[in-house]
Amino acid sequence: MSEKIGKSKVLVKLCVTGMFAAFICVATMLIRIPMPICGYVNFGDCFVILAAWILGPVYGFAAGGIGSALADLLAGYAQYIPGTFIIKGLVAAAAALIAHAVLRKSAAHRLAGYAMGALAGELIMLGGYFLYEAAALGYGIAGALSSVAGNAVQGAFGAGLSVILAQTLAKTGALKKYSGYAI
Repeated sequence: MSEKIGKSKVLVKLCVTGMFAAFICVATMLIRIPMPICGYVNFGDCFVILAAWILGPVYGFAAGGIGSALADLLAGYAQYIPGTFIIKGLVAAAAALIAHAVLRKSAAHRLAGYAMGALAGELIMLGGYFLYEAAALGYGIAGALSSVAGNAVQGAFGAGLSVILAQTLAKTGALKKYSGYAI
């Protein structure tokens, strides 16, 4: 009987992971807020981090990496797919592990755990895209530096919104039936 329950939990996690991957893709592609610096801000990073806090580092990595890479594919940025998969996956893993470590010590520090996890994840995003563009895409340091400001605004937006949503979900108990990793 316990083997059936274990398989059922894995199946639910896989389904929720797929749902988050699709949601991350849609949130990245459809909801765009233009920025005066360059590009636009989207809701994708927010849901990468939120997925990590709900699913944990492994399934969060999968949801964040697949959803964000799929958005790159569908938006015509195929050269970013390998980098995005790894970078967004690492964003999710770091956010989940850090928030979980803080919450395991004290649930009273929930806001600090979310903020630290989101900040660490978005710093990985900034550094990851800088290195990917400079080295793998051949933009060089100057070319890669040109996207840092836009990525920083995107990261701050995603981190801030994810913390607000996680706090709201935790306070409302909306996920009580689904045992989240750090929510």
